[in-house]
Amino acid sequence: MATYQELIAQKEALARQQAELERLIAETRKAERAGVINQIKQMMADHGITAADLTTKVGRPPKSAETGAAAPRKVAPKYRDPATGDTWSGRGLKPKWLAAALEGGRKLEEFAV
Repeated sequence: MATYQELIAQKEALARQQAELERLIAETRKAERAGVINQIKQMMADHGITAADLTTKVGRPPKSAETGAAAPRKVAPKYRDPATGDTWSGRGLKPKWLAAALEGGRKLEEFAV
């Protein structure tokens, strides 16, 4: 049977061995990663692919930096409150002024622009 001191020494030796193995694993992963990155760069160069191409959908040309993303379009109003001039495009929830008028017996067509 091993003494307490021998067990402590074995534990320390195993801890050193574990640290060494973890270091070797990290180095191996780093080397593999560098190799894969180099392969990807070479393949991109061979096929004329840029980093910007990676963010576009296949078959679609990339958006130019000049145009950027399309700006949201403003929808023309379809309904107007004649008393206040407030408008509603007909999309989304009805505004409170229109909901109140409709509950009061008025018709939606009365507010058409």
